[in-house]
Amino acid sequence: MASHEPAHTAADEPAPADARAGTPAGERPRLRPRLRPRLRLRLRLASAPTPYLRLLTATQFAFNIGFYAVLPYLATHLGGGLGMAGWLVGLVLGLRTFSQQGLFVVGGALTDRYGPRPVVLAGCTLRIAGFGWLAFAGSTATVIAAVLLIGFAAALFSPAVESEAAREAVRHERDTGAPRAHVLALFSAAGQAGAFIGPLLGSLLLLLGGGFRAACLAGTAVFVGVLAGHARLMPRAAPVSEPADARAPDAVTRTAPRARSPWRAVFTNRAFLLLCLAYSSYLVAYNQLYLSLPVEVERATGSGAALGWLFALSSLLVVVAQVPLTRLSARRIAPRTALATGLGTVAAGFAAVPLAPAGPGGLLPGAALVVLLTLGQMLLVPAARGLVPDLVEDRQLGLATGALSSVSGIAVLAGSAATGALLDAPAPVRWAALAAVPLAGAALAFTLPAGRGGKDRGTRAVAG
Repeated sequence: MASHEPAHTAADEPAPADARAGTPAGERPRLRPRLRPRLRLRLRLASAPTPYLRLLTATQFAFNIGFYAVLPYLATHLGGGLGMAGWLVGLVLGLRTFSQQGLFVVGGALTDRYGPRPVVLAGCTLRIAGFGWLAFAGSTATVIAAVLLIGFAAALFSPAVESEAAREAVRHERDTGAPRAHVLALFSAAGQAGAFIGPLLGSLLLLLGGGFRAACLAGTAVFVGVLAGHARLMPRAAPVSEPADARAPDAVTRTAPRARSPWRAVFTNRAFLLLCLAYSSYLVAYNQLYLSLPVEVERATGSGAALGWLFALSSLLVVVAQVPLTRLSARRIAPRTALATGLGTVAAGFAAVPLAPAGPGGLLPGAALVVLLTLGQMLLVPAARGLVPDLVEDRQLGLATGALSSVSGIAVLAGSAATGALLDAPAPVRWAALAAVPLAGAALAFTLPAGRGGKDRGTRAVAG
């Protein structure tokens, strides 16, 4: 925090008598040691997240607890509990992903049009209805309808909360000098903590004999709490789909030319599209935790039993290291550099798999992949989210936040088939090809504006 000490503070404070008289050579003035603790305390208080940021962060935490209390056990419930065929289970899970990730752009556009509060409340209400319905759904049609409702609820809720977190992080940076990436790292760590606790809650309910229905109802109860908290605490922010000048009554504004469509402005923004492509390379790589990692663990150990421990390792790394790592990177390097470095670290994780020794239980290659991929994620995700407000106008932030996820989701859908075809390739070829994806993203990242943060916090990135 010392780098943000106001330059005028010492001059504004009255100097003690011995300081006014001059300090003998070799003696340290008493003024600086006496003021430093006070300055540090003042700066810590100034850079602490605002109540609204704390609400958004707590929301992400609670939302993921409710979601992950159910999701890990959905496939088992559909196949074992309801007797669905494997292809149908895959279809249901794919529909859930599409209704969520693919429709983020819709939730973002609605946030810009109507403001975050109604979109968040609608998302919570639909999630409550979806989980309540899924708890009692017994036919294929009702299950599909319930998971579509659950996915669309997240497509409303998540872009609204994420765009508000980005907007508030920028505002907090402007007011206090605290890097926006630090605030967004807290947001990401809270989400990972929820993703870690949620499955434990679901497992506990299953062990107690409650079954899948109890997990769904527990998730429903969590979302009821989230809905109540937001209905009471979330401010009624004005929609930002139009510039402030467009709502002014003066004649000059009435005769101003009509602004470009937000959709056109976002999807013709070259710098933003390059960010989407770079971020997509990360998500294609991250998806290998569900595709290539299980194959590697099965090959190395003869079973997939250790997979859960590797996922727990990933979540714990984020919970423990996300905030200090982002604090370190945000003060020293620009967001563009953090994004490229994170993608390079992800690529190193894939390259390490064929190079790492088998080790105890044959898990060292998989563990190396998980650790390096997670470290890369912790560097690049806050940086990418922090770049979005620099590349688009504030009134397009919700749409752009949703588009970042939707474009990446489409890339994952297209890339899954290509990367799945590599499963039968020789290991060096497969892992080298997978490493090339985030490396290409890192090269794209260096074509982006540097962004605010690190050493160039005082400059504004210009969208291409």
